Amino acid sequence: MKYANELIKFIKKSPSAYHTVATVKAALLSKGYTELSESDVASFSDGAKHFVVRGGTSIIAFHGSGDGFMSCAVHSDFPAFKIKCECGGVYARCATEGYGGMIYYTWLDRPLSVAGRVVVNTNDGISSRLVNIDKASLVIPSVAIHFNRTVNDGYKFNPATDMLALSGTLASQGALMSAIADAAGVSVSDIISHDLYLYNREEGCVVGINDELLLSPRIDDLGCVYSALEGFLTAEPSSAVCVLAVFDNEEVGSSTKQGANSTFLDMTLSAIAASPERYALMLKNSFMVSADNAHAAHPNHPELSDSHNMPKLSEGIVIKYNANQRYTTDAVSDAIIRKIAQRASARTQSYSNRADMPGGSTLGSICNTRVSVPTVDIGLPQLAMHSASECCAVSDIADRVATLRQLYSTALSVNGDNVKII
Repeated sequence: MKYANELIKFIKKSPSAYHTVATVKAALLSKGYTELSESDVASFSDGAKHFVVRGGTSIIAFHGSGDGFMSCAVHSDFPAFKIKCECGGVYARCATEGYGGMIYYTWLDRPLSVAGRVVVNTNDGISSRLVNIDKASLVIPSVAIHFNRTVNDGYKFNPATDMLALSGTLASQGALMSAIADAAGVSVSDIISHDLYLYNREEGCVVGINDELLLSPRIDDLGCVYSALEGFLTAEPSSAVCVLAVFDNEEVGSSTKQGANSTFLDMTLSAIAASPERYALMLKNSFMVSADNAHAAHPNHPELSDSHNMPKLSEGIVIKYNANQRYTTDAVSDAIIRKIAQRASARTQSYSNRADMPGGSTLGSICNTRVSVPTVDIGLPQLAMHSASECCAVSDIADRVATLRQLYSTALSVNGDNVKII
């Protein structure tokens, strides 16, 4: 239960990708890590505790010395509605645009708020400020059944009209930007531009007759970010360089300056190695976990899962396979993570999509195009992925923390086809 409660707190502090990185950064600073600029390459290889941030929404932390990297890659972003501007009409409203693949109807009739960053004028130029309006500020109201008698027969939402958020009566026009300016500590006229998102303000909670389940916004992928961070900070020392990589924009393909398909990880690891020759040697003895969640068998629709690879809630972390490499797991990386999980006394189960039903993808294979090392895709089994509120099992969180703690307490020595787990 400890990890479930800590995850609830972590998610509450992380209502946007900017806040996810700020939460990770605060935890690292509290444990003696120092922030480096990407230009401080001479300091990357000293073996000390460091981290570097790119774009405000991606962060890579590292420590230790050795002949290889033991790393875990996760993502800071999640589906949400990005705010375009305030708009009028019958009431005060907020125009939005969807980010990532979300389940629209799950956002209706919930208490929503706003978080992200604003860019403001200062005496020294321009500056970014984190903002979070920490109150129920908006709602996307559904249409009453009296106006849409066939809504329960299926309804196709139009995000340009159905997903505009209500911020108050017409008298509240302009009040949202005033609240954002207050949260940033500036006047409205100081705000030049913004990257702001709606978020579900409902707090996570433990549910189930025996308190077995966690219901919360943003479990995908903040559950992985929290687990990887906890494992990273509590691992025993190993003879490898430990790396935690939190990337943005996984939900929209990762091809951004701070995404998994950017230069960020490759440049950071290269600077840690300090020379091309040493970098090549270290990659040979390296291993990466790509941590993103997986679909658990649905209680009402088990037929949607592969009948031979049907992960269930509360039966351990999921190792994900896909023949078309949407997940990067192969036999070698599968064997390595199973050995690591076994050392941690953590349970594992397998996941593959139904052969006639294509699934999603994640950042493992994308990272491999930049940094080619044995990589495995794992995750928590969960329900309602990409809903405004998602569900996982309490015990699976503990299994993943234990596995990732063991990952960071481990090193590899590779000799041809033989892999020794140290």
